[in-house]
Amino acid sequence: MTQPQHTVRIWDLPIRLFHWALAACVIALVVTAKVGGNAMEWHFRLGYVVLALLVFRIVWGLVGGRWSRFTAFLYSPSRVVRYLKGSAHAEDGIGHSPLGALSVFGLLAVLVAQVTTGLLSDDEIAFAGPLTRFVSNAVVGQATSYHKEIGQYLVIGLVVLHLLAIGFYVLVRRHRLVAPMVHGDKELAAPAAPSRDDWTSRAVALVVLAGSAGLAWWVSTLAGAPAF
Repeated sequence: MTQPQHTVRIWDLPIRLFHWALAACVIALVVTAKVGGNAMEWHFRLGYVVLALLVFRIVWGLVGGRWSRFTAFLYSPSRVVRYLKGSAHAEDGIGHSPLGALSVFGLLAVLVAQVTTGLLSDDEIAFAGPLTRFVSNAVVGQATSYHKEIGQYLVIGLVVLHLLAIGFYVLVRRHRLVAPMVHGDKELAAPAAPSRDDWTSRAVALVVLAGSAGLAWWVSTLAGAPAF
């Protein structure tokens, strides 16, 4: 007998737009870094966009829709172990699963490190991050080395792993992961509390995004600011 399905808004519009915008920017950042030359101008611009997106995501993880908040997928180690053993909690398949949560936190952490080191990097040819003049040459050298040699491969590796995991869940376990991130709704076997996704919450998201963009713009102007 087919179980009744309940359509529930899981992903609010702001988190969906963030997801696809970040995916596009990360791909473009990798491409512009590999091309080099004049493309580095766009690499820097996209870096500021990603900075704004990351700040937005951190704030939205505190005040956004129910399933977009970090508290909704901040799992204990024991719960992750139970999930891996096949003893999933009833809510593990609603928002981010325990493994999905690890992927999200991992990607966010690596991207924050990559953007931060990018702001502190100097290629000693034509491009330098806006924060290089506020730290020592040793720090700039370490940040540049990480950004070029370690960070970019961590980003690429985690993105590939993320895509492989999605492919596994979609093709093998037959979970619908992509469509809900487009329209926001999931078909669930049992009722669940939805994420708030009305015009008021979207207006709040716009304010948060504007503040995040303002912060990223301010950081970009520090290249010409006086040193401390």
